[in-house]
Amino acid sequence: MIARFRVASRLAVATAFLMFGLIVLGSIVRTTGSGLACPDWPLCHGHLLPPLEFNAIVEWLHRLVALIVSLLLLTTTGWVLAHGVLRARLGALALLAVGLLGAQVLLGALTVWKLLDPAIVGGHLGVALLLFATMIALALAAAAQAEPETAVAEARPPGLLPLFSLTAAVLYAQAVLGGLVSSTHASLACPDWPTCNGEWFPPLNGLVGLQMAHRYGAYALTTLLIVVAFRARGATDPIVARAGSMLLGLTIGQIALGVSNIALGIQVWLSALHLANAAGMLALSIATTFRLASMPARRVALAPMAAS
Repeated sequence: MIARFRVASRLAVATAFLMFGLIVLGSIVRTTGSGLACPDWPLCHGHLLPPLEFNAIVEWLHRLVALIVSLLLLTTTGWVLAHGVLRARLGALALLAVGLLGAQVLLGALTVWKLLDPAIVGGHLGVALLLFATMIALALAAAAQAEPETAVAEARPPGLLPLFSLTAAVLYAQAVLGGLVSSTHASLACPDWPTCNGEWFPPLNGLVGLQMAHRYGAYALTTLLIVVAFRARGATDPIVARAGSMLLGLTIGQIALGVSNIALGIQVWLSALHLANAAGMLALSIATTFRLASMPARRVALAPMAAS
């Protein structure tokens, strides 16, 4: 039984890693303007193979990796559902992943059919990140069943579980908002930083409003992670203690990447690194939240009441 859980965990980890690469590749598709280089779907100019043109090859590679991810995800789900014990403990996550995959495939097709409608492109990224998070959760849940002796026995530090859960939610929202900024071409609506067109508090209208919302989200996330890092450093579990500081450091790096991208006029490699870092932060926050949730809650002993 343990071996079956171990296989499920390894399959989910492989799927999540490949999915990470697919998310980053999606950023490259957007920033190189390759989204409509194959104007039909699922074929490319009516053929299985793309023409020998850079943008078409980039879009075709994105579709190819998406197909491999889909097959690997379905293999993982099939393995889970084929074994009763796995199905009982991991089946809900596996079925959720399949449902999200179906939505993602549909959104991918609509992205082409609707000519890169920003709402659909943003939804495509949003579902991709949800699917990525689901596969991470599935991998961690399977690993916990495969290696029960590694479970953390110490009591959960008070207050950290909601803080890391909130961090994961804010990171997700900020990443999706960043995708909307990119898909609506609002990345250079404010070509300077920290001001926007020379203003500290510009009117929050149109593309400027979208860009400033992303900036304000980054500032709010940094403030939240200062609190998280301060609270987490007192945890006796070394992994939890380091996670808060790591997330804060990655957030500062994320802001530096965003500012550099504006200063350099939106570079493909910087945009890819920006999204890769965001996805990595999301993965770390989910893993830490899972670890905290797996810890036993602190028990408060009640002193017996004196007999009256």
